[in-house]
Amino acid sequence: MTELLRTPLYEVYSQYGAKTIDFGGWDLPVQFSSIKEEHEAVRTKAGLFDVSHMGEIDVKGPDSLTYLQKMMTNDVSVLKDGGAQYTAMCYEDGGTVDDLLVYKKSDDHYLLVVNASNIEKDFDWLSSHVSGDVTVTNISSDVAQLALQGPLAETVLQKLTNTDLSEIKFFKFQDDVEVNGVKTLVSRTGYTGEDGFEIYCNTQDATMLWNKILEVGKEDGVLPIGLGARDTLRFEANLALYGQELTKDISPLEAGIGFAVKVNKEADFIGKEALKKQKEDGLPRKLVGIEMIDKGIPRHGYEVFVNGEEVGTVTTGTQSPTLKKNIGLALLKAEFAELGTKVEVQIRNKRLQAEVVATPFYKRPKK
Repeated sequence: MTELLRTPLYEVYSQYGAKTIDFGGWDLPVQFSSIKEEHEAVRTKAGLFDVSHMGEIDVKGPDSLTYLQKMMTNDVSVLKDGGAQYTAMCYEDGGTVDDLLVYKKSDDHYLLVVNASNIEKDFDWLSSHVSGDVTVTNISSDVAQLALQGPLAETVLQKLTNTDLSEIKFFKFQDDVEVNGVKTLVSRTGYTGEDGFEIYCNTQDATMLWNKILEVGKEDGVLPIGLGARDTLRFEANLALYGQELTKDISPLEAGIGFAVKVNKEADFIGKEALKKQKEDGLPRKLVGIEMIDKGIPRHGYEVFVNGEEVGTVTTGTQSPTLKKNIGLALLKAEFAELGTKVEVQIRNKRLQAEVVATPFYKRPKK
């Protein structure tokens, strides 16, 4: 049995009451207090996540843009220095290698942030397609990442820095922000449906920053947050999870992230022809929201039926802590993806009724 990987913060988890689980080969906290309490804290105040298991890959060199345009489905050429972009990498057949973030530091330096379970696979994929004057370096083990998410995130983090955080707009970042005396990269993206920041630092500074943010955030109700609430938060906001909504067999178009696929960009990218064809021919399958009518919770992998015919599967499902409803995301044959379509979810030995509903299930209130 291989030993589980641990983030630089592993030693402090127990001080905050963490229950840890094996998550894609990592020993990570599923919860500190309770999933519902942590979910509520992020929706109403703020919560701090250890996301140091995520991968960071540096791309450097004069041909970086040309190379990234070939690897990414989105149009990296529109990024300006200090900008971040959500994108995917695909196989030739349109299946998804990973979904990720691209940060543009300069014309010849980009930072990619990839999913933890895909670090080696992504690095190998990127390395095997290098062309031109480009170096690709996996710097994951040198970088820790904390995420502070929720309506009070800016108020709390501002206590620890002289940088005016209100100037870091959505999907932008600053590379030289001193947080409690430590040099960090601070971005404003997030995976919860709320406002918030990601703080990238050296691994040796992670524990100090974690403790300090929780200390200064205590009066604002900031809690440490585990994977359980991370999943319910991203799910309510309809943010895809690799391995569930996206896989090597599910294209970004089918998964509903078509906004990150630019089949009309000039550069040819891997998977472009397959994705173009999917667009032109009409998608065979679509990711939709479902809400249970009968009593039951749809879970990942449960089959979905219409008139006895299997028409798809649930990719994620739970009882929504915010909405108090049993809801799910399901990948269905396109002809059954219309809003209002009645479907049945196989829950253990019963088929229970549900309905196709609009997503995202949750949108944060406008200020």
